[in-house]
Amino acid sequence: MSYVGLNAVFLGLAALVAAVALWRRPASRRLYTASGVALAAVLVLTAVFDNIMIGVGLVAYDPALISGVFVGIAPVEDFAYPVAAALLLPAVWSLLGGDTRRPPTGAAARHAARAPAPPAEGQDA
Repeated sequence: MSYVGLNAVFLGLAALVAAVALWRRPASRRLYTASGVALAAVLVLTAVFDNIMIGVGLVAYDPALISGVFVGIAPVEDFAYPVAAALLLPAVWSLLGGDTRRPPTGAAARHAARAPAPPAEGQDA
């Protein structure tokens, strides 16, 4: 099996889980922003460290199994794994419950901002 075929399987599964998560629990803009920033960071790290590992001979690829498209000396197929992770991890987090805290709104938020903290146990008020 070529790397493109293997990547298609993993990306397809990650996209399916992400679609289910989005359908069951629509995500907030904050989750999309965080996922996008994480994806950008991981793609940059993948580009840097894959090129280093290939350059020093730690990893080699069969030219018959890759597409021939490269980022530096790293085959573009290597970048499917960070994309799959950026799709899959937030989706699984969301499906498992995610951040269930809700920020206070309206009068409750104004009251919480003004209310003094209660004294610690054993201290007089």
